[in-house]
Amino acid sequence: MSETRVIKVNGEEIEVASNLTLLQACEAAGEEIPRFCYHERLSVAGNCRMCLIEVKGGPPKPVASCAQNVKDLRPGPDGAPPELFTNTPMVKKAREGVMEFLLINHPLDCPICDQGGECDLQDQAMAYGRDGSRYAENKRAVEEKYMGPLIKTIMTRCIQCTRCVRFATEIAGVDDLGLVNRGENAEITTYLEKAVESELTGNLIDVCPVGALTSRPYAFNARPWELRKTESVDAMDAVGSNIRVDARGREVLRILPVLHEGVNEEWIADKSRFVWDGLRRQRLDKPYVRKDGQLKPASWDEALNVVAEKLKATPKEKTAALAGDLAPAEAVKALKDLMSAIGTPHMDCRQDGAKIGEVSGNKGDRRNYLFNTGIANLEQADVILLVGTNPRAEAPMINARIRKTWLNNLDVKIGLIGEQKDLSYDYDYLGAGPDTLASLANGEGSFAEALKGAKNPVIIVGMGALSRPDGAAVLNAAAKLADGIGAIRGDWNGFNVLHTAAGRVGALDLGFLPGEGGKTFSEILDGCEAREIDFVYNLGADEFDGARLNGAFVVYQGSHGDMGARYADVIFPAAAYTEQSAIFVNTEGRAQLANRAAFPPGDAREDWAILRALSDRVGKTLPYDDMFALRQAMIADAPSLGRIDQIGDGEDRFDANACGASGNMDSAPFISAVADYYLTNPIARASKTMAECSAVMSGAKRQAAE
Repeated sequence: MSETRVIKVNGEEIEVASNLTLLQACEAAGEEIPRFCYHERLSVAGNCRMCLIEVKGGPPKPVASCAQNVKDLRPGPDGAPPELFTNTPMVKKAREGVMEFLLINHPLDCPICDQGGECDLQDQAMAYGRDGSRYAENKRAVEEKYMGPLIKTIMTRCIQCTRCVRFATEIAGVDDLGLVNRGENAEITTYLEKAVESELTGNLIDVCPVGALTSRPYAFNARPWELRKTESVDAMDAVGSNIRVDARGREVLRILPVLHEGVNEEWIADKSRFVWDGLRRQRLDKPYVRKDGQLKPASWDEALNVVAEKLKATPKEKTAALAGDLAPAEAVKALKDLMSAIGTPHMDCRQDGAKIGEVSGNKGDRRNYLFNTGIANLEQADVILLVGTNPRAEAPMINARIRKTWLNNLDVKIGLIGEQKDLSYDYDYLGAGPDTLASLANGEGSFAEALKGAKNPVIIVGMGALSRPDGAAVLNAAAKLADGIGAIRGDWNGFNVLHTAAGRVGALDLGFLPGEGGKTFSEILDGCEAREIDFVYNLGADEFDGARLNGAFVVYQGSHGDMGARYADVIFPAAAYTEQSAIFVNTEGRAQLANRAAFPPGDAREDWAILRALSDRVGKTLPYDDMFALRQAMIADAPSLGRIDQIGDGEDRFDANACGASGNMDSAPFISAVADYYLTNPIARASKTMAECSAVMSGAKRQAAE
C-alpha cells in the first residue's frame, strides 16, 4: 500500500496516493483532464501536452499532468498542501494553443471519417479549442501504410500520440510499429510494408484518439448513432470476453470490447471483434429434410414430425446426442433432459476427445476442469508452467495477461512443455511431451526447483495435452505435480485447465456426458459406423469428421451450413450467439449472460425452443415453457450457473488423485489444439475477414520460416 498525501485541486483538499500522476489526482478530485497520448494501461509518453495544468509554486508555465507524480510536488509555505489548478486563464490559453498546433495539419474530413461521432479530437476541440486558427499554411499529407486486412489507415489524420506504438510493443508484444523521422516529417509506420502480426490488432482502433486507424471491414458501413448497442459475451473462445454488439435492424455491423477487469480488461481479440460478417454468411434460415439423397427446404411442422417419428421408432440404446463448442447452457440442458426422458445414456460434449469431467455427475469436482487461479489472479503468479497449450492462439486475452505478468514482474519464470511458438514473452522451453512432465514431477531440473520454491505457482494444461488417448493420465500427472509443489492451498489454486470452446464448461457443469454404460463422442462415431447407433442429435458440433455419422439418421441443429449440416438428414436452423439470450460459462467457471442483439434470420429459432417443440412431438414434453422456468431447472441441476459473473464456489478441497486417471503416458509430443486461430468454428469459417486474416498470417509465417 503506497503512502498518501494531501493536495488541493482548484481549492478543494483531497487525500490521494503519492504514486498517482497529477492527472489521476485531478480526476480523483472530480476534474476532467483532456488527453490524447495518455492511456491508463500504457506507459507515459507525455508528447501531446493536452493535459496541461497549473501548479502553484511551480515553474511559471503549465505542467504536463500525465508526466509528474504527486510525490514530486513541493509543499507550500509553512507546509501547506501543494495546489493544482485546472481552470485558470493560463491553463485555458495553453490548451487552446496545443489544440491549435494539433489541428495545423489535421485534414478537415470529419464528414467522411469513420471516427466521426466517437472522436476524441472532435470532442476536445469543441470543449477546449479556439474558434479559429492563425495558420494559413498548406497542410502536410502523409502516405498511407498497410497494416493488414483489419486496420484501415489514413495517416494524414495522425497526431503522433504514439498510443498505437505503445500498445503494440507493450500489450500485444510485437515490434511492428514505430515512429520515424523528426519534427514535421515524423510519422507512424510499420517500417516494412507488412501486416501487424498479432491477434490483438483491432485494439489499435480503440486506442487511436483520431481517425488515423479505423476498422477496414466496418469502413463506411454506419454511423454510431444509427446502431443499437447491446452488451453481451463473446463465444469465439472460452475466455468469455465482455463485448458490445452494435446492430442495425437484423444485421450486426460491429463488435467492441466492454470493460471487465476480471476477464478481458478493455481489450478483445481480433476473432471476437471482426467475426461479425460471418454471422450473415452461409446461414441456415429454414428447416431442411433429406429426400432422395438431397436436402430440400421444409416447414417446421414437417421437419419436427419427421424427427419425432424417427426418434419414437428408434430404440433408446441406439439413440445418441452430441453437443458442440458454441452450444449455450440452456440448449445443452434441454437436450440432456430430452435424452434422459427417452432413456439413452449416449451423450457427450467433448468433440475433441478431451479426457475431462469423467465423473462430473458428482457436483464437487468442478475444479478438475476449471481455470482455478482465475484470469486476473495470473498477475500474482511467480512461476507459470504451460503444458500442451499455445495460449496465444487458444486464448489471446489470457496470453496477454501472462505477458502483463511477465512485464510487471521481472522475477517471474515461465516454462513450456509442447510446441515451441512465439508467445510474445520469453519462456524456458522444457520439452515436447509427457516425458518432460514426468521428469518435473520427479524434481529433475532447475525449473522443477523453481516450481517448488514458488510462492504462487501456476500450471496451465491445454486441450493439446488432454485430447489425446492418454489425456486422463496427463491430467492426473499435472494435478499431482500441482499438489506436490504446493500450488493448491486454501488461498491459492494454481492448477488450471485452459478450454478452447465457449460452451464446454457449461455442458460439463450440467453433466452432458455419457451416463452409465453410455458411449463417449468417439464411441458414438464408432457406433454409427458399426450400425450400432441409428439416431444422432447433433447440437452444433462441427469440428470432427462428419462422414463417420453416415450409418445413422442425423439431426443437425445449428446456425451455419458447415460440416455438421453437410451430413445431416434433417436440419433445424438455430440462432447464433448474438441472436439469443443465453448463459455461457468461461474457462474459469464464470457464468455470464449473453444478450440478444439481433433477431435470427428467416425461420431460425432459439436453440432451447427448438428442443422444447420437438419434445412435445415425441411425447416427452420438457417441464418448462419459458426461459425463466428453464433457467430455474438449469440452476437446480448446476447451482454454479446461477452465480452470474462469479468464480469460486467454495467446493471441497481439490483432490489431485480424483483428477483424470493414473496410467501410462505416451511419449508423443503435445500438439496445440488450435492449428489456425482464425478458422476454429463455423461462424469464423463463414467470415471473409477471417479467411483473409488466415491467408495473410499463414503467408507471413511461411516467409518468416524461410
